[in-house]
Amino acid sequence: MDDPDADPEAIARTYARFELVNAIVSGHRETYERWVRPRLSPVWRTRVLDVGTGAADLPRRLLRWAAAEDLRLEVVGIDPDSRAIDAARAQQERDPVPGLELRRVATSVLADAGERFGVVLSNHVLHHLDGREFGRLLADSERLVAPGGVAVHGDIARTRWGYAGFAAGTWPFEWSLLRGTYIRPDGLTSIRRSFTARELAVLLPRGWRVRRAFPSRLEVVWRPEPRP
Repeated sequence: MDDPDADPEAIARTYARFELVNAIVSGHRETYERWVRPRLSPVWRTRVLDVGTGAADLPRRLLRWAAAEDLRLEVVGIDPDSRAIDAARAQQERDPVPGLELRRVATSVLADAGERFGVVLSNHVLHHLDGREFGRLLADSERLVAPGGVAVHGDIARTRWGYAGFAAGTWPFEWSLLRGTYIRPDGLTSIRRSFTARELAVLLPRGWRVRRAFPSRLEVVWRPEPRP
């Protein structure tokens, strides 16, 4: 999917299936319960930034879960890929979820503009980045997190069991539900390109830590240091 010459119809079908696949492999509910919900209130509105939002299935879930509890949440989903933002906007037009804002913009632009968020998130983005992009994302995240907030970038943990599980779990659907999408080949490639916990820990700057999450996931986490 990173290839700019990828088949646009296959891209569109892939984004349409992400909501179902990510519900199984991306730990969205844990992300909500652990990182987002503790910062929500029925009185004041909390802002969350989702970096590399794709078709915005994560923001849409977060907003629905918060609304079900009468908690006030606003999510800004950003992605540099126009194909992703177009897919997210089309889905939002078909099935509007209040509180979602979609932008084709980089994290550095938001940070330079002084925007701040209670939670800065990404899902399955880190393994797509080169070294410079990886460092820039973490540096921008530190600037974007509001006092008392948190940055959490979740990704796949590279393990043999994870690779085998994804290969086996998606194989029965290759010619039905996943037919004409990039989900299975790109998913297997993503696992091969992802990190182990030890590899991530070596790359992280001071103040960041690695957390293991379910299923076969890793999170890199940063919180602002309290002011003296």
